[in-house]
Amino acid sequence: MMELKIKRINQEAKLPQYAHESDSGMDLFSVEEKIIEVGQTVLIKTGIILELPANTEAQIRPRSGLALKNSITVLNSPGTIDEGYRGEIGVILINHGKVPFKVEKEMKIAQMVINSVLKVLVKEIGEVTLSDRNSDGFGSTGLK
Repeated sequence: MMELKIKRINQEAKLPQYAHESDSGMDLFSVEEKIIEVGQTVLIKTGIILELPANTEAQIRPRSGLALKNSITVLNSPGTIDEGYRGEIGVILINHGKVPFKVEKEMKIAQMVINSVLKVLVKEIGEVTLSDRNSDGFGSTGLK
């Protein structure tokens, strides 16, 4: 098991935590109260700084309950936190609902998944190898 080092920069901050032992994502918590008006985007602070293990990233993802029940989601999903970033973790939320939404202190606002990062060597080539799909893209396989 890897160790994730976290520094609280706000005494009211809650450390990320898994709700269930088998979860892949840890809950992230708000350290502030804010109203998100309909159609509005806001940055919600968590009061923590991460020190990620070598060759990892953190992905910030929406919480399904907030999305389904309140139409609140992470705007740049998944948000990426690079290994070398040492600033406060903030979550960009947007209200796609029909009524304003109140973020409260200690509310679960997003989930964070830690992933390995595979580094690649970029190599320019003249032609790409053909495949059975080639350039067929959006909607190419139909609905059924």
